[in-house]
Amino acid sequence: MPKKFKSLLRYFTGTEKTLWCVSVFLILVTFFAFDRGNILTLAASLIGVTSLIFDAKGNPFGLVLMIIFSLLYGMISYTFSYYGEMATYLGMTAPMSAFALVSWLKNPHNGNHSEVKIASLKEKDIPVMLFLTAAVTFVFYFILKAFHTANLIPSTVSVTTSFLAVYLTCKRSTYFALAYAANDIVLIILWVLAAFSDRSYIPVATCFALFFINDSYTFINWTRMYRRQKAPVH
Repeated sequence: MPKKFKSLLRYFTGTEKTLWCVSVFLILVTFFAFDRGNILTLAASLIGVTSLIFDAKGNPFGLVLMIIFSLLYGMISYTFSYYGEMATYLGMTAPMSAFALVSWLKNPHNGNHSEVKIASLKEKDIPVMLFLTAAVTFVFYFILKAFHTANLIPSTVSVTTSFLAVYLTCKRSTYFALAYAANDIVLIILWVLAAFSDRSYIPVATCFALFFINDSYTFINWTRMYRRQKAPVH
């Protein structure tokens, strides 16, 4: 077994390896049960859950994978006229993940580029975040309405939660994972609705259900990491 692969296995905890393996297994099961044809959906789902397990470690490589996932997911959203999802991930999540990647690379914890230095959200950031979120939501609502986006209200809420998530990711805040978890719930609803029309979208709904579990774990792990990083060195 190559040394790099062995070191990668040691890098992740037993919980993280189990979480990734179960996620991959369920993605494959639902894909072969309900789709079998859309390789794009399968690729996006596998890349997505892999990005989250790296995100949980505060590893910038997770953001690289998230950019790739955003591009693929934008294409998938287009096929069901979820123009909000397409515009959100191609026009906002992907580029802002790139900005976040730069921020994470510039702020390693103690020089360790495999772990970002977690930051506390400053008081002055909160009103800016809320204002920008409200502005983005307002503008996107009318854009999505003009494009006759399917399931307009949930699609608009998805824009709101997505923007919060990427903003907090750029700020290296622990709460980015909670924002993504909230976005996952909205996306589960959106793709379950889509699955009523076409069962091949069931794997996408499953994907975001697994994202919710992974994002919840990320929040827990980042809370632990933050405490460790802030602990006094003896």
